[in-house]
Amino acid sequence: MARLLVALMLVFATMARAEENRPLMGLAAEPTMLPVTIAGNPIVLDSYVVRPDHPGRFPLVILVHGTPDAQGAAEFAAALAHRSPVGFDQVAVAFAERGYAAVSIMRRGFGRSDGGYAERLAKPCEYLPAVRNSADDVLAAIEALRAKPWIDPNRILLLGLSTGGLAVMAAGARNPQGVVGVINFDGGRHGLNADGQACGPQPLVDTVAALGRTARIPVLWVYAKNDLFYGPELAGRMIDAYRQGGAPAELRLLEPFGSNGHDTVVEAPADRWFPAIAPFISQRGLPDQIVLGLAPLAALQPPAIAVQVCQGVFARYAALRWDNKAFALSARGGCGSAEGRTLDEARAAALASCAAHTHGAACSIYALGQHLASE
Repeated sequence: MARLLVALMLVFATMARAEENRPLMGLAAEPTMLPVTIAGNPIVLDSYVVRPDHPGRFPLVILVHGTPDAQGAAEFAAALAHRSPVGFDQVAVAFAERGYAAVSIMRRGFGRSDGGYAERLAKPCEYLPAVRNSADDVLAAIEALRAKPWIDPNRILLLGLSTGGLAVMAAGARNPQGVVGVINFDGGRHGLNADGQACGPQPLVDTVAALGRTARIPVLWVYAKNDLFYGPELAGRMIDAYRQGGAPAELRLLEPFGSNGHDTVVEAPADRWFPAIAPFISQRGLPDQIVLGLAPLAALQPPAIAVQVCQGVFARYAALRWDNKAFALSARGGCGSAEGRTLDEARAAALASCAAHTHGAACSIYALGQHLASE
């Protein structure tokens, strides 16, 4: 009997320790395959939900990804399959701690979503049909999520990055019920003409001009000053063309981040970009202040043998507010870090990343979640 009591005490102590070190305590987070209907066809979209862990109806923010810049059909297909809704993890947490239900979706053909990739260009440099196809995924997700008991169907925000920025603008151009605002982070698309040369900016300007002719939901355009794909000058040209059709829109420029600010929203801490969107969402009647006090992050000892770049990778890992994460280390100080839909997925991805970055060297897990492997 005494042994049983001791065993139970150890189990409860372990559970309590794990709970105390979960960065997402106070939030409910889970991967899901979201059933939707597109053009009459039932499919599922690979998704991840992060929301307050208590009853209620929450404003919804749908997060929409970009497209990998890969060369060659095989490389592009592999890059599509590798995509995960967890790529928006810190954006989702930033919204969820302000009281939102944040749902990151993968469009058709990305990650584990089925339905096949629907955004290839039928004609060189003709973006609009593909952009409207991407909007079909967003609109289908809106309809599916509006029925959830934890969603306020009249307070929906759309947020997209890069080609996802165009996708949410195209969805907003159809003025769906319940959507009160759209945020376009560094939206754009590029391709090659029939001669294999870059299309140039005009097809992109023409595409957003077409969207602006029907859009009546306010859109906030947020572009980094050092976006190497769609810089401030091009962003200004695009928004001018978009407004000519009567679409309400405003442009905000973010200070430079890293060597290319294109992915600022998913790579930078939320305090680098959330202040730029706070006035816009507040004007839409949506919350912009943190309302949930999340558990503090554990203080993790960095690996002494890690090379300099991996010291930086580990610092980011330690600051990452996500339960399903892993950091792998080689005997020579190389490393790999990953987040996943699950802890097992993160572990496998971190080991694979470490092996790839160390030319096949043997790697082992140094940290898993908020614990060192040695603990």
